[in-house]
Amino acid sequence: MMSNPQVPGQPGRNQNLLAVAREAALPALSKLFDKVLAGFDDALFDRAGSAGASQMAFLDGMRELRRRRDEVSRLFSSHLQQAWAALESGAPQSAESVMAGAGEGGLALVPEHVLESRLAVRNLATVLLREYKQVLARLDHRLGWVAGGQELNADTNPISPEHIGVALHEAFAPCDLTPEVRLVLFKLCERELAGSIGKLYEALDERLAQAGAAPELGAPRRQPPRRPAAVPDADAPDEDGFDPQGGAPGWARRFSERFAQQRANLGRMGEAQGEGYGQGGGGFEVDGATQQGMVLEALHELLVQSRQARGAAASGIGGAAAGHGGEPGLQRALNQREMMSVLSLLQATPSATLRAAVGEDGESLAQRLKSEVLAGATRLGVDPAQAHLDPQDEDAIDLVGMLFDVMLDERDLEGRSRELIGRLVVPFVKVAMLDRRMFVQKTHPARRLLNSLAEACEGNAGESQSERALMGKVEEIIERLTAEFNENLAIFLTLEEEFREFLAQHRRRIEIAERRAAETQRGQEKLEVARSRAALELERRVAGQGLPKAIDDFLRQPWNHHLTLTLLREGEEGEGVTEALKLADEVLEEVAEARRHIVGKPWLQSCQPGLRKVFASVGVHGDAGTAAIDALHDTLQSIAEVRPELERALPELPQVALPTPPAQEAPAIDFGSTAKAEDFDDSDAERFRRMEIGTWLDFIDKDGKLQAGKLSWVSPISSRLLFVNRRGIRFCVASPEELAVMVRLGRLRPHVDDGAFDSAMQGVIDRLEPQPAAVG
Repeated sequence: MMSNPQVPGQPGRNQNLLAVAREAALPALSKLFDKVLAGFDDALFDRAGSAGASQMAFLDGMRELRRRRDEVSRLFSSHLQQAWAALESGAPQSAESVMAGAGEGGLALVPEHVLESRLAVRNLATVLLREYKQVLARLDHRLGWVAGGQELNADTNPISPEHIGVALHEAFAPCDLTPEVRLVLFKLCERELAGSIGKLYEALDERLAQAGAAPELGAPRRQPPRRPAAVPDADAPDEDGFDPQGGAPGWARRFSERFAQQRANLGRMGEAQGEGYGQGGGGFEVDGATQQGMVLEALHELLVQSRQARGAAASGIGGAAAGHGGEPGLQRALNQREMMSVLSLLQATPSATLRAAVGEDGESLAQRLKSEVLAGATRLGVDPAQAHLDPQDEDAIDLVGMLFDVMLDERDLEGRSRELIGRLVVPFVKVAMLDRRMFVQKTHPARRLLNSLAEACEGNAGESQSERALMGKVEEIIERLTAEFNENLAIFLTLEEEFREFLAQHRRRIEIAERRAAETQRGQEKLEVARSRAALELERRVAGQGLPKAIDDFLRQPWNHHLTLTLLREGEEGEGVTEALKLADEVLEEVAEARRHIVGKPWLQSCQPGLRKVFASVGVHGDAGTAAIDALHDTLQSIAEVRPELERALPELPQVALPTPPAQEAPAIDFGSTAKAEDFDDSDAERFRRMEIGTWLDFIDKDGKLQAGKLSWVSPISSRLLFVNRRGIRFCVASPEELAVMVRLGRLRPHVDDGAFDSAMQGVIDRLEPQPAAVG
């Protein structure tokens, strides 16, 4: 049994309880890791058997881990012990600062394999933080309470998933492993450690509670055992692929409710006929298949109303205004075989007018498609004057045409991207005719393929090699689809799986670019702070002094450069910073003594080591450094003896590029002359301060062009928020207050993206539905 040390009612440092918690947590974590580490040998061997060309990489990794197993285990435990020691010392260690390499100095780019490692362990930490959020919040509070009332969080709790991730990163850092093998190891750690770490957290929380730590939290409640199989995936549809509980797109849910209400208003007639609609006065309790039917019927009604509203403009296209068949005595509907033949011709060789419609704003693809289909029917010997489109086929053409109209209008698809997406119009009309469930089934392979292709094309101007490679793959997939798709929908499943794999690799490169953008921004802000501090220290010393030119040049150039780099490398309180400031003060003291005409003093003798270090930082070494120090000496001598002819200038210094301030980020919006920086709602600013990493927002420029941005990083220095685009490239850095101003001006809004297909369908419904004023 654990002893129960006396803990006062108020938080106070309790060394005994800290030691007990340490012994309960650290050895157990090390033991868990050692157990997982011991299993890597078999895991990597199994992976090698199915790794194809990467087989040798996994076998080499297996041998490397055998050789370094003790070192890996020691490094893992070492970081956790170091983090706990920092807690006991009263200065909890930041996992983020360790991971970012605080103290490495400079603005050197981090190697790609290191960035990948950091991303992998951060993902691991995110999974554990989400899984054990409640118990970790209690542990943060209890450990902080025992440590003397400290505020702990995921970044500073020494046994948090963040620190466990850092420990894993540092444990494997010295190992010579390929990126592929390294990432596999981290995924294995995530899988094997998660459950055991959760149990350890819960046990430690219970022990601390029994010992009286943070009594205001009370005793932890026992959680029921987890049953993963009983918890459905958040995006999982039912057997019919349609989730009536909320996973369906917003437009589909609204349609379902609207159509169900219409049926309920008809009274109980439908119930008496056993049509499967809601019981008990119009309640909505239907299965997925019935709900799909409701949505499709409601869509059909809207399309008919839309065609009737167009009147004469629609009647010229084969009786479209007739809705349910026009004049059957004079015309016949094209049968499915004829429709598929015409569409296959258009798929293989799209007409010039159809290609032009894809590239033009305002041109209706649906109307153009219907004209092309009826014109193409003449090649099959069908007189277009004697034929019209079947209502369901016309629905398919209208919906697909409008869907692509919306997608091409609202998404950032230009040039080659627009042309490639436009080539999908005809194949998707064929899919809609063969399987109308595409419109209401979330998991339909055709819509999943369209979502992936649109994601790859959106905003892709082919500026980087990875973007060009992605566009090349998009073109390959679309070429294969248009060449191979007849009436077998299996091709969509095959191509979607293949492209999803390729896109996953591309997303990994985007994550690396995103992390690099954050690292660059971090470095720039550190440089900005270092320059500001160096400028402040310089101004405090030279303002109003009227210093001799050699002394003034020394402080403004080599010393300022040296201090800036030292601040950047060591931080505000580094030992080198203290030495640099002391040197400047000693030089100025020498100037003051010279002005008191003290003669015969060996000027700057005690400053020699510091002066040489400063001159060396700008590339002045050996004899050149001696000459520069002599110039300072002679200048002081000239002041002391009042002999201006002895004063000497510093030798010409090498052209050293002083660190320049980071380029100011172009504002995401033009505020305009009437907007004031103070014109914002503080509640909006507060919401941005609390916004989670990974949140997407829509930025809208003065021309109404929209770009989605993901919150990638929040500066611990300036509290500014860094947003990247879909390529992982920085495009906006702004303070919470600036973002709040953008909200007030209508230039920023929450991002809602159900995928290209569902977003476009929402646009289709918005165009089809009557305006609110017209709704009774």
